[in-house]
Amino acid sequence: MNTEQARFNMVEQQVRPWTVLDATVLQTMESIPRDVFVPEPHKSLAYADIEVPLGHDETMLFPRVEGRMLQELELDIDDECLLVGTGSGYTTACIASMAKHVDSIDIHDDFLEAAANNLATINLANFSLENKDVLSPDTSFDKKYDAIAVTGSIPEYLPLFEQLLKPAGRLFIIVGSKPAMHAIKIERDDTDNFIRTILFEAVIKPLVGVKQKSAFTF
Repeated sequence: MNTEQARFNMVEQQVRPWTVLDATVLQTMESIPRDVFVPEPHKSLAYADIEVPLGHDETMLFPRVEGRMLQELELDIDDECLLVGTGSGYTTACIASMAKHVDSIDIHDDFLEAAANNLATINLANFSLENKDVLSPDTSFDKKYDAIAVTGSIPEYLPLFEQLLKPAGRLFIIVGSKPAMHAIKIERDDTDNFIRTILFEAVIKPLVGVKQKSAFTF
């Protein structure tokens, strides 16, 4: 596989047509070797327009969805970020390339181990990997974030995630159940007000442990 050509084709034929026009996002996705983050049996699918299987019935996001997510987060080099769902580490690499630091969490230890190995192959150090279940009532965070990306869907909107935003922070999350899911961007203003904008339709796998009818209250 000519990986450089494959990355270029992925960006130009899949990502850009999805109205991903931010130059930094496009450059990041074209420069990071996605094939490094794909399990060995599926290396040939690294740049295809599919959700690459990772194990535990989990997959990588479509490249086009990933591109839109990165664009909507409006990442800045001074941003502290949270990624919910480390997976193979590819999204961690993208965010770390565009921001100051990213805390990347997952509930699967083998995902975190693989992600650590994958990330070690590229020149990035501004990230942390941690086993943490964001939906557990016992889970807490010791800081707030400029940007948060959630890579699994939830059936009903939970204010849990937006409460972790700093003033002027941005959150990307996909809400709903098959076949009706919508990507939503939440922006916090300089006070405690939140602006929620529906972006586009997208169907992705739910966060592990999420309930169809949420019983969480915050």
